[in-house]
Amino acid sequence: MRIKHHLLICGALFLGAPAVSAQDFAKADIVFLGEIHDNPAHHLEQARLIEVLEPAAVVFEMLTSEQVAAVPDWHGAGQAELAEAFGWAESGWPDFSMYYPIFEAAGDAIVFGAAVPREAARDAMAKGVADAFGLQADLFGLTEALPPEQQAEREALQMAAHCDALPEDMLPTMVEIQRLRDATLAKVALDALRQTGGPVAVITGNGHARKDWGAPALVALADPDVSFVSIGQAETGHTPDGGFDMLLSSDPVSRPDPCDAFR
Repeated sequence: MRIKHHLLICGALFLGAPAVSAQDFAKADIVFLGEIHDNPAHHLEQARLIEVLEPAAVVFEMLTSEQVAAVPDWHGAGQAELAEAFGWAESGWPDFSMYYPIFEAAGDAIVFGAAVPREAARDAMAKGVADAFGLQADLFGLTEALPPEQQAEREALQMAAHCDALPEDMLPTMVEIQRLRDATLAKVALDALRQTGGPVAVITGNGHARKDWGAPALVALADPDVSFVSIGQAETGHTPDGGFDMLLSSDPVSRPDPCDAFR
């Protein structure tokens, strides 16, 4: 089946627009490649863009640094072998077959893991996000409270994402954990850039790739001299919030209502 892709740039949808090319990120140190996690077309597009970009490093939201360290030589590994080495089946992410083409496209790139370990998330809940992040928390804005309007918007998004089933007093904590994840992605992307010289590709959900308050905004806060491009991926009929430099749109996938479990 041929996958339909359209390109949205600066808020305007261009049907049949040319594919994103190397020229689109020629000056970018870091390229954020957003996704809807369970859409296979989004991962195929990420793999294609990785081939175009030829990054020196690829940062994955889905892997912890410990998982990556446990597989120091992943190049050439088959799909099943690599999934088992990463312990992917226990991770809770969609099937590894969706992500494996990205590894195939990565070539000799160094892989970095930017997932927040569960114990760090628990620390954030118990001690606060700045203490959980540790050194450089201030550099990524974690020692400052969010503006009230943004805090309220982010709490509303968390409530909607959890099918209006969360106790209201949990919402600030959920927002803090998302801030921790954004900051970790930004820090690892910057570490990868300094270690390899770039360019760096970041594989992450649209929510973390958004430019207004996601990982790109924290890269800009921590190091304004670093250039980046953020590419989001939508499904036809739904545009993700937050702003992107480019927005690709694919056909939606059929999925059960995630809120059925709460009814």
